[in-house]
Formats: sequence, C-alpha cells, structure tokens
Amino acid sequence: MKNSIFCMHKKLFAHMKKNDRRKFLADAAKATLVFTIVPRFVLGGKGYRAPSDQINLGFIGTGKQGRGLLNSFADKTQIIAGADADSKKLSLFQSLAEKKYAALTGKSEYRGFKGYADFQEILQRKDIDAVVIATPDHWHAVHTVMAANAGKHVYCEKPLAHSIEEGRAMVNVMKKNKKVLQTGSMQRSWKNFRQACELVRNGYIGAIKEVLVNVGDAAVPCNLGAEPIPGNVNWEAWVGPAPFKPFNAELSPPVEKDIFPNWRLYKEYGGGMVSDWGAHMFDIAQWGLGMDATGPVKILPPEGNATKGLVLVYENGIRVKHEDFGRKYGVRFIGEKGKIDISRDYLDSDPVNIATATIQPNEIHL
Repeated sequence: MKNSIFCMHKKLFAHMKKNDRRKFLADAAKATLVFTIVPRFVLGGKGYRAPSDQINLGFIGTGKQGRGLLNSFADKTQIIAGADADSKKLSLFQSLAEKKYAALTGKSEYRGFKGYADFQEILQRKDIDAVVIATPDHWHAVHTVMAANAGKHVYCEKPLAHSIEEGRAMVNVMKKNKKVLQTGSMQRSWKNFRQACELVRNGYIGAIKEVLVNVGDAAVPCNLGAEPIPGNVNWEAWVGPAPFKPFNAELSPPVEKDIFPNWRLYKEYGGGMVSDWGAHMFDIAQWGLGMDATGPVKILPPEGNATKGLVLVYENGIRVKHEDFGRKYGVRFIGEKGKIDISRDYLDSDPVNIATATIQPNEIHL
C-alpha cells in the first residue's frame, strides 16, 4: 500500500504543475477518500483492528483478579505489557494473553506481550495508552498518580483508595493531567441490583427511613508469622509503600492455588471486608438513595471494640448502617411502606409483590 500511495502522490504532484491549486486540492481529496472508505476486512484478516481504534493496555498486577480482567478487556483492547512482583504470576498472565490473542486473530501463536518486574517500565512506554491496576489496595494511589503523570488513562480495581486522602489525590491528579480514571463496580451492571434501586428511587416502598448494609468486618493489624520468601517473589517490591511485614503466603499465595489473597483483611494493605465488599454494597445503597453526586455528611464509627455499627448520615437525615441483618452480604432498604432486600443471591421484598413490579416508562430508569 505504501508504494501505491507514493505513486499516487507523484502523479498528483505532476498534475499540480499543469493545473491550479484548487483543482489539485479537489483531486487530492478524492484520492484520499479512496483510502478512507476501504472496508476494514480488506485491510486485515480475522481479529484485525485499525491502529486508530486500538487501545494499548499495560497491566500492573497480574494475579487472580488481573487474570479475570484480562478476559474482560482483551476483546476490545490490545494488552501488550504486564508487571508483577511475582514472576510466576506474570508468566501465567503472559501465557494466557498470548493464547487469547492467538485465538482472536486465528493464528497458531501470538507474540506481542512483554513482562516487567518493575511497573515503572510500563509507564515509560509511549505506545501504552492506559493501565489496568489490579494490585493490593495500598498500591492503588501510588500507581494511579504515577500513571497519570506519565500520561496514561487508568482503570483501577476497587476499593479505589486505601484512605480518603489517597482518593482525593487520585482525583486531583487525573484532573490536572486531563486523564480518565475508572474504577470497577460491576454490580451496577447486574439486572437485579438495578431493579432494586429503581424500585427504591420510584417510591415503591415509600420514603426511605434507613438502609442496612451487611458486609464483613474492618481490617485488623497484620500479625501473620514469617515464612520463607519464594524465589519468584520480590517481597520488597510487593510491600512497597506499606509498613514492612514479613512474607506470608496468606498475603501473596502461590499462583498454583488460584485463590484470592487475604492481604485485604489487614490494615497495612487493605480495609477489611467492610472496604472490600463494602465498595460494592455501600455503593448500591448510594445508588438507591440517588446520592451519586454527593455523599454522607457525617460518619459515625462503631462504639468501643464493635466490628459493626458504622453509620453514614446523609444531609436528608437518612442513615446507612453497617449491620448484619441475617442474610449474608447484601443491602436492605427500609421504607414507610415496606422493605427491599438485594444481594448477588436474592432480590425480594415485603410486601412480596414489590420486587417483581415493572418499572413504567415514565418512571426513573437507572
């Protein structure tokens, strides 16, 4: 195609000597149009994506959650790099990425992925448009701020930040660099959660009096015993900005186990289940109350050594309470006319007919 374009340009240049500039520009526009309307299937085979349509991604964190996100992103983007403090997890991620793209392109193999022990090498690459951050919570703000300052857009796993101060820093750096930051909150894409929140927003249980959110407890100080550091793990790099604690497989399990790690239970690295699952369930409470543009005006911590009892107070007086209402992780909206319970396993109501009500066209749709 390059030779064809070159010949076309030579002919146009010769033509320009014989005609005025206006005629030349008209001919050039017509010639350019020929190339802009060529169907993409002519330009490439199965899995072809025009370079202008392609988002090149780098993954920071290639463990269990990262591997799940690989499948979510691969169809729409090109994952060309990954970084991890565990070389075995990185190697498995690379293998899965190459197999995925080989299948998508119909080729026997795919070579276009590079792994790094140091995430900063990903940020230095000019061909990477955005990064996916799937590391422990204590790294989220550092990775996001550095990525934005390197000119990258960011998708960061929930819980988005390890503290309120970190969260503000992440928002501010994105605004400063005019980049996009998205965090994962998949329950908003689930039909039952949307149905529950639309029922609440449209007054099917009357004015809301209280909301209960049932998730696990807050984080505790890490008191795990020291274990030998596997040769494939750079523990100093894993800990990074957090207070240093000795290696324990509960924090970074071997890739062969294919389980979610328990670093999220310890305050040095995560916020406990009240943060980890709370990022999902408190979000549903926020959604159902129509509070996306604001938030609670007062936060009341649990009393004494209680592990539940946190209360979020909104400007309209509604209280959202961290409380076990006996139905596993979920949300209970309590209104003047009834209640709605919603989780990943159930959507029901009292009275029972409310949960299956059809939201009408003229009502609020989320």
